[in-house]
Amino acid sequence: MNPVIGLDISKEESHGQAFLERGKPFQGTFHFEHTRDGLANLLQVLSEVEFASKQRPLLILEATGHYQSPIVQFLEEHQYIYIVINPLISNRLRKSQLRKVKTDAADAYLLGELYYKEEFEPYKKEVCNFSICAILQDNMNLFQRCVYRLNYNSKLF
Repeated sequence: MNPVIGLDISKEESHGQAFLERGKPFQGTFHFEHTRDGLANLLQVLSEVEFASKQRPLLILEATGHYQSPIVQFLEEHQYIYIVINPLISNRLRKSQLRKVKTDAADAYLLGELYYKEEFEPYKKEVCNFSICAILQDNMNLFQRCVYRLNYNSKLF
């Protein structure tokens, strides 16, 4: 099995649809608020999918700016792998379908289906490489010395 959960993120609540594998939805769509209780409900759904499929589900969601922040933080804290896609990608698939349905539940379902049709890379946080950090620090030190010398020279004249 290859479980995935499509999440349609809105301002104060989100909708989701779980799939155990391609073409096999798990239960119906669900929704949760962006509160502690709502995120606890999401965790319950994640646990149910994991129990049914014997694997941790991957989550796929559209980039929504700051609306996705509490969900992404929650997923990272619980060490779930997630994929953030450009909304234009899902919009292209939505337009190619015969029925033009635009609801939160339909979008969550569409995101789950989209995962099986495309090849996406999980989101990876950028980690600062030590050598890059060292170079940046050296440049900052050099800049500060140049500013100090310019100030010192301007006082002489």
